[in-house]
Amino acid sequence: MKMLVYAAALLAMPIGVAHAVTPPPLREGLWQMLTQDIASPGNKKTDSTTEICRNHEYDQYVLSLVNKMKGCTTISENLEGGTYTAEKRCVVGQTAIQGKSVVTFQGDTAAHSETHTTFTPALGGEAGDVMIQDSKYVGSCPAGMQPGDRMSADGTIIHSGRH
Repeated sequence: MKMLVYAAALLAMPIGVAHAVTPPPLREGLWQMLTQDIASPGNKKTDSTTEICRNHEYDQYVLSLVNKMKGCTTISENLEGGTYTAEKRCVVGQTAIQGKSVVTFQGDTAAHSETHTTFTPALGGEAGDVMIQDSKYVGSCPAGMQPGDRMSADGTIIHSGRH
């Protein structure tokens, strides 16, 4: 449940939330994301690597999902140079989720993001979370992958169901 709420509330933090500020578009194709998630209390670290096939239409689709989320508001957002910052608050059930992200773009082929999230009250025993993600363009999407499809570290393709 915690992961569902967290993913929904912060789905587009690394991509950005399109209101008054629009982050730069990223290159279409296969992107690799190295993610470290640090839960508190306890500083439990989880590392993962995944790849996603993306294009501008898919990115806009993700943004539209975030913009339609009930119970969420954008507190602030700013784009200065190649750095995008955003703060968002969502209330899901009895839990308030507050997230602050800083995304640094390196052209249209790489991005580094850090998202700090708090859960009030604690969600599944967790009071907060830090997600650090390094994303980079790795080339064209392989045959059989369409925008939104993900590839796990073991090569398994997870279809988004959006085709």
